[in-house]
Amino acid sequence: MRILLYRADGNMAPWADDFARYLPGATCVAWTEGEKPAPCDYAVVWAPPEAMLRELAEVKAIFLMGAGADAILRHGDAIPRHIPIVRLGDAGMGVQMAEYVAHAVLRYYRRFDQYEDQAAVGEWRPLPPHDKAGFAVGVMGVGALGQRILECLKPFGFPLHAWSRSAKSLDGVTCFAGAEGLDTFLQRTRVVVCVLPLTEDTSNILNRANLAKLPPGSYVINVARGAHLSEPDLLTFVKSGHIAGATLDVFRHEPLPLQHPFWQEPRITITPHIAAMTLRGESVQQMAEKIALLEQGLPCADIVNRELGY
Repeated sequence: MRILLYRADGNMAPWADDFARYLPGATCVAWTEGEKPAPCDYAVVWAPPEAMLRELAEVKAIFLMGAGADAILRHGDAIPRHIPIVRLGDAGMGVQMAEYVAHAVLRYYRRFDQYEDQAAVGEWRPLPPHDKAGFAVGVMGVGALGQRILECLKPFGFPLHAWSRSAKSLDGVTCFAGAEGLDTFLQRTRVVVCVLPLTEDTSNILNRANLAKLPPGSYVINVARGAHLSEPDLLTFVKSGHIAGATLDVFRHEPLPLQHPFWQEPRITITPHIAAMTLRGESVQQMAEKIALLEQGLPCADIVNRELGY
């Protein structure tokens, strides 16, 4: 068995080492532009370039080094539809995402951001607590990661809301669905957490019109994709005070350019796309198990639905 590997950073040797451990007998080949590799059975990639597409069209299945499929689906039908594209399941990302979001929610709820500002100028001043009953946390996107976030937040006693493309039923969570449910979800949510897959329907979903529906003093957390958020619109609402602040881990252009106005806005907390980092060992083990299933002619989980975009 031959596995074709590609990462934009070129750091493929550790992935090959892990495949040797979890899939003995497989040979890993690093793809390099301009070099034609021998035919491979599977490809393991992240954000493959257009020049690689012909090799991808010759494999049995393509495995992604992350949970999102937007970076490969942008190539449309250049990859034949009979070739399954398999994204990562949880693979250790769920707990990281839950930790990140819980920290951001609690930091705003307990006013730690304001206490940090006070400490910087030597000010000792207790602030009145937020009313928890009116502090609803709403998660946009309730796949495996969104559900893990909601489960993590339950012990804190916040009212929990969820919004998804299709109707869901989650214990202890008020669920909203579809275009008709989005307005009500936003109007009733104090902290909105975006963990949606990026599709044509969800691109720019956190725009001026939808941000305006959030109640005054609301907060935005984006751990999905930068293209979900209209950055100029968020900045306008933060400066006006309608939105109290935001914690953002993803951006339209990464690394975030030094001249970007977010760097100068103290109410916007920036992290460098680290909310849920890929754990290589867990990821390779999951891929190896799925390859073993496919080799036996059995179905595996997490095959991307190209119509839905995830």
